[in-house]
Amino acid sequence: MPSPVAPVVTLTDEERSQLLTWSRRPTSANALAVRSRIVLAAGDGLGNTAIAQKLGIAVSSARKWRSRFVADRLDGLLDEPRPGRPRTVGDEQVEAVITRTLETTPKDATHWSTRSLAAELGLSQSAVSRIWRAFGLQPHRQESWKLSKDPLFVDKVKDVVGLYLDPPERAVVLCVDEKSQIQALDRTAPILPMLPGTPQRATHDYKRYGTSSLYAALDLATGQVIGSLHARHRAIEFKKFLAKIDAEVPAELDVHVVLDNASTHKTPAVKRWLIEHPRFTLHFTPTSSSWLNLVERWFGELTTKKLQRGTHRSVRELNTDIRAWIDTWNDNPRPYVWTKTADQILESIARYCTRINDSGH
Repeated sequence: MPSPVAPVVTLTDEERSQLLTWSRRPTSANALAVRSRIVLAAGDGLGNTAIAQKLGIAVSSARKWRSRFVADRLDGLLDEPRPGRPRTVGDEQVEAVITRTLETTPKDATHWSTRSLAAELGLSQSAVSRIWRAFGLQPHRQESWKLSKDPLFVDKVKDVVGLYLDPPERAVVLCVDEKSQIQALDRTAPILPMLPGTPQRATHDYKRYGTSSLYAALDLATGQVIGSLHARHRAIEFKKFLAKIDAEVPAELDVHVVLDNASTHKTPAVKRWLIEHPRFTLHFTPTSSSWLNLVERWFGELTTKKLQRGTHRSVRELNTDIRAWIDTWNDNPRPYVWTKTADQILESIARYCTRINDSGH
């Protein structure tokens, strides 16, 4: 039976400070906070009954944690390890799962699944799944990457990004590219409309009615787009598009054009046209770096919002639809804002190169 006389609790400064922290910290477990308040009250000379009344707890709880503190000090307030099911997967088995996942592949697949690896190692599927989650292993996923081999990569990145972040005065910056081979497609059966509980449905099969190529120039400052549709995408069509830009941009402004390294952009005819129009300055993105051209983001919106689920029975119908979409966009243009500096981009690429190099690829 417990002693009728409660043991005296004397706290050191360090113990009182720790108990106050546990009792006040919002992230502390409620049980530990209550135990700390019990001991603090005991340290102030209160008996078990008085502590129970003050904190709204049972007298037995006050008695228990007072005694635990007297016996084991602060450690006595912490929860002791509880008995439970013993661990069934040993360290050697965990190591085998990790090693087999990273260094081998099954005979009949390109990567392991939880079922195939569990069968291989004699473990349960859930055990393999837990180990994979614990170590961040995802054999079913694969990311793709590509690094530019352009010898002037750094210079071109600094040139284009510098143009985005600090455009010249009395000039317009245009991001230019062509979206070629846009197909005029129609489904082989009518599209079934959306109904409550049923999405819109379309046949997998379609008919082709020809292709069109769109040249687009995105104004960096305003988000407006100058577009031109052609049956082909050759240097002659590109030169016509430059002439259209020249006609639509006010004559008192210089024109800085960001574009890729396509051969149609560098033909003698185009070079002669540029000499005759000295207000035009071309800024080429590095090879394999279309992500650096903001008009590609606009092409993505055109694809997802208009072309992906659109149906057209002729190239003329397709072109009419694209022109209408461009007009609607220009009624409420939304410029894209570039935020990263050239140094941040180059540092990010350097870190990625280091990571894949350290991985042994």
